[in-house]
Amino acid sequence: MPTFVRSFGQSSMANKKILFISQEIIPYLPDSEMARVGRYLPQGIQDRGKEIRTFMPRYGCINERRNQLHEVIRLSGMNLIINDTDHPLIIKVASIQAARMQVYFIDNEDYFQRKYVVSDESGSSFPDNDERAIFFARGVFETVKKLRWSPDLIYCQGWITALVPLYLKKEYREDPMFARTKVVFSAYNDRFDGCLDKSFMRKVVSENIKAKDVAVLKEPTHTNVNKLAFDYSDGIILHSRDVDSELREHAAKTKKPVAEYSTPEEYVDHYSTFFDRMLEEA
Repeated sequence: MPTFVRSFGQSSMANKKILFISQEIIPYLPDSEMARVGRYLPQGIQDRGKEIRTFMPRYGCINERRNQLHEVIRLSGMNLIINDTDHPLIIKVASIQAARMQVYFIDNEDYFQRKYVVSDESGSSFPDNDERAIFFARGVFETVKKLRWSPDLIYCQGWITALVPLYLKKEYREDPMFARTKVVFSAYNDRFDGCLDKSFMRKVVSENIKAKDVAVLKEPTHTNVNKLAFDYSDGIILHSRDVDSELREHAAKTKKPVAEYSTPEEYVDHYSTFFDRMLEEA
């Protein structure tokens, strides 16, 4: 567990709003490197004077009673159209009392009410993981709009969040809620085998997103999905020690600020400084 140091009032960056979008967060999912960062990085940034909101998918393996999840009726009720089909958006929330932190959950009966995260009990990836990523990313944006909470910076981690930078820069670029928002994408060695659905690119294309904008998704491998996130991010974090070498090279080619892996004892300070750098350039 990282050591947190309070530093209220010590930075001109205090009171900035940071939105955390995570593929995994403990205690809702088993302990992992990503899930620990999903849990402790928001707390550490909050303790440094920032205002935060945190989102993750409401996977079916999450025990709602034990974790005291409850639906937020005023935020639920919207339908998101994916591949010409309506999918109801359900928002749930729970609190991590020790961190004074709420976690919002994006839920939908078709996409998230199954007992596993991104693959079934045999280890095979769910065939609709591409649509789950679309629904999750769009669901976060629509919920933040309903909250009337305009983030200064978005931090997203895990491949299921990889569409967030694209949506910020293309789909929501005219929305005043996100007009000045920066985005940082954190890549992990969370590989999936093979490709997502071959029609992923077509499903992402919209009035504001053209096929050329997402051409890398013609072959929707883990590497290419992450490359797409890099291309539309303002900053990149290579969190795992063994991030794909092709991704490391691509990050360098973007000429964008890149933060390297940091130890569990140091990453909160390291990423806090990186976030402040992004905010100063806003």
